[in-house]
Amino acid sequence: MSPAFIVLIVLVVFVVALLARTVRIVPQARAGIVERFGKYKASLPAGLNIVVPFVDKVRYMIDLREQVVSFPPQPVITEDNLVVSIDTVIYFQVTDPVAATYEIANYIQAVEQLTMTTLRNIVGGMDLEQALTSRDEINNRLRGVLDEATGKWGIRVNRVELKGIDPPPSIKDSMEKQMRADRDKRAAILTAEGQRQSAILTAEGGKQAAILNAEGDRESLILRAQADRESRILKAQGEGQAIQTVFQAIHDGRPDQSLLAYQYLQMMPKIAEGSANKVWIVPSEIGRALEGLGSTMTSMQGIPDKVDGPLTRVDMGPAEAVQSDDAALTNTHQEVAAAIAAAEASSDLRGRASQGLNGALPTDATTPDIPTDGGVGGDPGEPSAQ
Repeated sequence: MSPAFIVLIVLVVFVVALLARTVRIVPQARAGIVERFGKYKASLPAGLNIVVPFVDKVRYMIDLREQVVSFPPQPVITEDNLVVSIDTVIYFQVTDPVAATYEIANYIQAVEQLTMTTLRNIVGGMDLEQALTSRDEINNRLRGVLDEATGKWGIRVNRVELKGIDPPPSIKDSMEKQMRADRDKRAAILTAEGQRQSAILTAEGGKQAAILNAEGDRESLILRAQADRESRILKAQGEGQAIQTVFQAIHDGRPDQSLLAYQYLQMMPKIAEGSANKVWIVPSEIGRALEGLGSTMTSMQGIPDKVDGPLTRVDMGPAEAVQSDDAALTNTHQEVAAAIAAAEASSDLRGRASQGLNGALPTDATTPDIPTDGGVGGDPGEPSAQ
């Protein structure tokens, strides 16, 4: 191999190396930090860049994309002296590659340590219950502290999230029991509330039913009372019309004293009837009634008021008419005899009652001396002296 060829090969290699040192390609969303003789010279943007070979050097390649860093669980003591493990996730982005390169040696480690210390300060001022229920508050306070501290590092903390807060196993068991008891309490409250609502609805339904039944009974009673009232009015009107008709008939018949006396004698046996009648008082007016009845009977056709001499039969006209008058007179005598017998029986009863009561009856309640044969002697067909 000739020396000229060797020199040519060396020259080609030198040119390739020089070009490699001069042309630098920076990927998208990254920034290259160029140092000249160990001092910051410039930041290379994404794309094709030319640097001075053997003088400028691309020292760091910084990722400008948002990065996600998950830190391992960190033990944190709460205000009520309970140790909990908290996992955190941080979303940050490098906004100034020069500051991120020269202001902090390892910004990821720095963010991790700052997150842990800030988290302990925040959670240390809360009890367990508050720490478990205040994740948003913890995230906001933690992001504010980190963003303020990492600003001079050229880093912007976009978001901080707590993946989990794990209390000790004994606390977990107590929390589960408390949660179970609370759920049982809620279930019992809901059951009691349901039973209460059911009882209220049942009572309201019974109340409405009772009201409707009472209204129905009231309407029924009102209708029944109205019907009873109408019935009584009609009955009273009918009785009034009947009394008026009877009175008018009596008035039209023009009854005399003898008819009234005869009706009075017919009612006397009915007055004495009944097992409850122990004492029967014969009024003194019965004598006058019988006298009126006797005068009436003597004034009948065929019966003279006074008879002189022996009792003889009086010619009463044709046989048929006499026979008819005799039958009527016989019936009248029989009815009068029955009335007088009933009066005597009641008079005897009154006398016995008077003896038992030691003269408690009035003195004027006497029975006139009335012959038992109806005031007619001998044959009913023959007239007798009165």
